[in-house]
Amino acid sequence: MFYHVKELQYHAKPDRPDPVYAKKLQEILGGQFGEISVMMQYLFQGWNTRGDGKYKDLLMDTGTEEIAHVEMIATMIARLLDGAPDVELEDAVKDPVVAAIIGGTNPQQAIVSGLGAMPVDSVGNRWTASYVAASGNLLADFRANLNAESQGRLQVARLYEMTNDAGVRDMLSWLLARDTMHQNQWYAAICELEEKENIVVPSTFPRELEKQQVSYTLFNLSQGDASADGRWAHGPSMDGYGTFNYVDRPIAFGGVPHLEPAPPYIYDTPLWALRKSDDPPGPSMK
Repeated sequence: MFYHVKELQYHAKPDRPDPVYAKKLQEILGGQFGEISVMMQYLFQGWNTRGDGKYKDLLMDTGTEEIAHVEMIATMIARLLDGAPDVELEDAVKDPVVAAIIGGTNPQQAIVSGLGAMPVDSVGNRWTASYVAASGNLLADFRANLNAESQGRLQVARLYEMTNDAGVRDMLSWLLARDTMHQNQWYAAICELEEKENIVVPSTFPRELEKQQVSYTLFNLSQGDASADGRWAHGPSMDGYGTFNYVDRPIAFGGVPHLEPAPPYIYDTPLWALRKSDDPPGPSMK
């Protein structure tokens, strides 16, 4: 059960209207690594966690907090749109500065949402559930969470540098701090699970069923050999079950594939055209 209180988790009040920045702020609301994405990701991971242990509790704690972040950013966007000058298109054409400002706004925030936030990114792409990772494997999911928080904090930091509005920066500084905590907490949970299980996901799949001769081999498949200097090319593997090795110009194991001709009703390229010779079939060839 969720219970809404009217107070925001933190202040979300700009010093002045700025519809152009409101459009930019949509990225950390409805973008791939925005607050809607992490909110849905953590909640679905939590709802799908079997049992009621500490990991489920952590997911529900954080997913619920992200609802608060969605509300904060939505409120900030609405306030950035409040009081913005209503400039006629004819006037904008006469003034290139005004034209640039009008061109940088999202007209749907006036036409569709009534000067409010929308579940879209900074260029208007609708938020999609395909951004959400909720596999049922906690280690895989926590790694996805760490990536989401890393990308999200990076975008908030970039947005911080794109404004000198003290009110906006104040809210972003809160989000940056919470993203710091969330990166740390997901990494702590990852380390705990890796210590108990293994770093390879899934850890329960039988090792004898994989081709173990290449389980710890780095194939050099690009020009140069700089990758040979990495930790991943020599020494004990990170999971402790093997030894890294480096293979320059690896051989192909699969052989040359040969596909049978498609049935006539598929109307594929005639088989003679796929042979080395370009000669069309003679009279005796059907």
